[in-house]
Amino acid sequence: FEVTEGGLRFLVNLDSYLDTGLFLDHRKTRGLVRDMAAGQRFLNLFAYTGSFTVYAASGGAERSESVDLSNTYLDWAGRNLRLNGFDSTQHELVRADAFAYLDGAARAGKEFDLIVLDPPSFSNSKRMRDVLDVQRDHPRLIAGCMRLLSSRGTLLFSTNRRQFELDPAVGKTWGCEDIHQWSVPEDFRSRTMHRCWRLGHQR
Repeated sequence: FEVTEGGLRFLVNLDSYLDTGLFLDHRKTRGLVRDMAAGQRFLNLFAYTGSFTVYAASGGAERSESVDLSNTYLDWAGRNLRLNGFDSTQHELVRADAFAYLDGAARAGKEFDLIVLDPPSFSNSKRMRDVLDVQRDHPRLIAGCMRLLSSRGTLLFSTNRRQFELDPAVGKTWGCEDIHQWSVPEDFRSRTMHRCWRLGHQR
């Protein structure tokens, strides 16, 4: 059924899935994406149901690509975009393994001004080229995103893995700010739902 958040419309499912299609602990981060999106080229990696993309589109993103390996979630993302009056010509949905997408996008010379990287903690989907472990693989994912990020662009990286530790090399290589104290809403403060960092080429 349909719900409203931040003046935008989303479809959620409380019956068929463990997750509903909209993670409420990221509503402030979605608002940040909308505030930053005007005129930007936006990439949503591990796009899930496309809520970050809907917010980017509503904020005036020039174009976007939403990447996920699941047809179910990409179809859901497309429905959310259409529900808010956005179409796939400007906001492209891409079914791809994230690692393969990053390699191919770099070879193609793609560039984005705003990137959201919110991977699952772990995935061993048979459709993936590699098993994903966010603790082990986040440096590689971040490096792949930074190759696509424009010189003054922003990467928002988030994870909800408990006891997650950011690789120290990430902070040494790029400008990196931990923003989870701000990004986690008050009603989720009793238990930290996610960690979130803002990264850029400028240190």
